[in-house]
Amino acid sequence: MNMKNNVQLIGNIGTDINVLTFDNGNKKASFSLATNDYYVNNKGEKVKQTEWHNVIAYGKTAEFIASSVQKGAEIALQGKLTSRTYTDNNGKNRYVTEVVINEFYNIPRVAKQVEA
Repeated sequence: MNMKNNVQLIGNIGTDINVLTFDNGNKKASFSLATNDYYVNNKGEKVKQTEWHNVIAYGKTAEFIASSVQKGAEIALQGKLTSRTYTDNNGKNRYVTEVVINEFYNIPRVAKQVEA
């Protein structure tokens, strides 16, 4: 594993997975991932802080993630950060940082037991 550019996240998929198929048949999947962190503020209240990450996957990983998980699912992923610029429809330059997935794991939901 390359430790110089390595990202590991556990979070919930926040959008439907968008799959793009290129002319050569290769696929790209993209979605947002929400990660939550908690802290106690100066009033002693527990506060949830949510960060949103742009995530992409290519090839077989894109196909597999698109067919195996959906919006709301909790996943663990490992990948790397990439940055790119593009010009939007209004002619403005935009800067985007994305996580490119190398591998991921679907975290199954555990049903809570209710004691009678």
